[in-house]
Amino acid sequence: GRTLAFTAGGGRSPASPASLPARADDADAKLGGRTTRRPGLVPLAFGPGGEEGGPAPADGKKKETTLDRIFGPKLFKTVTSWNGIHSVPLVPLRIMTGLLMVHHGSEGGIGPANFGSPEFQGFVDFIMKPYFGFLPGSLEGWAALHDYVEFFGGGLFAIGLLTRPASLGLLATMLSAVYFHLSADGLQGFPLGHVQNYSYNFEEPLLYALIFLVFWFNGPGPLAVDNLIYNAISTEEEE
Repeated sequence: GRTLAFTAGGGRSPASPASLPARADDADAKLGGRTTRRPGLVPLAFGPGGEEGGPAPADGKKKETTLDRIFGPKLFKTVTSWNGIHSVPLVPLRIMTGLLMVHHGSEGGIGPANFGSPEFQGFVDFIMKPYFGFLPGSLEGWAALHDYVEFFGGGLFAIGLLTRPASLGLLATMLSAVYFHLSADGLQGFPLGHVQNYSYNFEEPLLYALIFLVFWFNGPGPLAVDNLIYNAISTEEEE
């Protein structure tokens, strides 16, 4: 076959036997192992027939494939940062959760606190009076506050404006809902018992509460108005 010599840039040129290394430790010519290199030169990877396949990985590690990411060791790894691709699921989670809260806050009509409507009055009579009668002041006022927090707080949460204060207020309403359902229905056989009529009452507000807790700690994620405000007023250096 042809005799090759390596140039300083890692290329190859025909060479005479005299230009070949005299010692085994001056060159690593392992055609069977598919790598040929000399000290200080770029290693080249070769296929089974000896054809050049491009530069070999510097660290000698195999390139990670999509299947490796799904079924490999990273299956068990927790991400250390919610930046980049890891923050993408936060956007639909925040927006849909906020819109659902707006719906929750529309008690008895379009908009919050529809005083005099059967739905709003039913909330006062069947939820506020039996289970929150210990609160000071007007129970209608507390019911209206509940609606305002869910309606306006849900809207702010969805667009990512004042996300942490909105999360805190919504967390309080959801914990109140958890208290109500546990007081009215108990644990409903949680965690293994069957629930009659398949009405899992306290679980939904509990999940909402955990979502709001996450955003209270971590902020809004991408595509949020808070990010624009932070970039405009922050004096902190980016890491």
